[in-house]
Amino acid sequence: MLKIAKIPYTENEVLAPKSTFKVGGTARLFLMPQTPAQLEAAIGAVRSSELKYFVTGGASNLVFPDGNYEGVIISTQAIKEIFYDADENPSLVTCQCGVSMAAFVDFCTRKNLTGAEQFAGLPGTVGGAVYMNARCFDRSISDILHSTTHLEYKEGQAHIIEDDFNAADWAYKKSPFQSTDENDQHYITQVTFRLKPAEAEEHERIAADCKKYIAERIEKGHFKYPSAGSVFKNNHAFGAPSGKLIDECGLKGLTIGGAQIAPFHGNFIINTGKASAADIKALVLAAQKAVYDKFGYNLEPEIIFV
Repeated sequence: MLKIAKIPYTENEVLAPKSTFKVGGTARLFLMPQTPAQLEAAIGAVRSSELKYFVTGGASNLVFPDGNYEGVIISTQAIKEIFYDADENPSLVTCQCGVSMAAFVDFCTRKNLTGAEQFAGLPGTVGGAVYMNARCFDRSISDILHSTTHLEYKEGQAHIIEDDFNAADWAYKKSPFQSTDENDQHYITQVTFRLKPAEAEEHERIAADCKKYIAERIEKGHFKYPSAGSVFKNNHAFGAPSGKLIDECGLKGLTIGGAQIAPFHGNFIINTGKASAADIKALVLAAQKAVYDKFGYNLEPEIIFV
């Protein structure tokens, strides 16, 4: 089926290099569809084969499993066209799901569109950022969303659905795509963002802001070690960010195997060299238990274990 559809794939693919955590074993099959139509064909093929599967973008918020994953990993990273018509609507930029956030922000900067600067330096893809409703420097992806297109299956049939942005469907690091029901999975194929066209003299300011946010990430240690960024969501009801609560439990620097709660940021788990998914999971559980025992709060992870 994959050969007939001309969908590139590999067998027994090593997963660790494909995630920002640099963790994981091998996947029985690793699929790389090149277009939304190929993505639909790929998902249809694995569903009809009744194989377990996982769809990912840049894998910047994922922990791939240890050992052999006896299923299919489908990567959307090759589905990466950007569409923009300044004459028809100078405010709207449409990105396919595999466009990297870096490419999207760079495109906006070159076209003198403002509104995406806070996402400069965010790893991963547009599809992943929308799925997670990524939040950076007090700005959420949903703040600049205009519409989404996604693939869903009902009674075994594939349907392409286009939805205008509805604020009621979105919240802090929550999106309508985050269903845990295996029979109700939606796969983002395309996203349209609404930006603000800027005057020519604003170009330097837009570029400078992007550099400023990237510099802040570097200063906070985001790229010192392989990681997935913030491990837990913040909850205003707790009165302090998750990282501060973890720090107050004395957990900074706690190491299990090759994984460590970063000495420089309580809400980061880093791969010090040979971390396993099990090491990371153990640190997540240790942090949750310590914070619950000390403060009575349940930390909610935002990283995803495949």
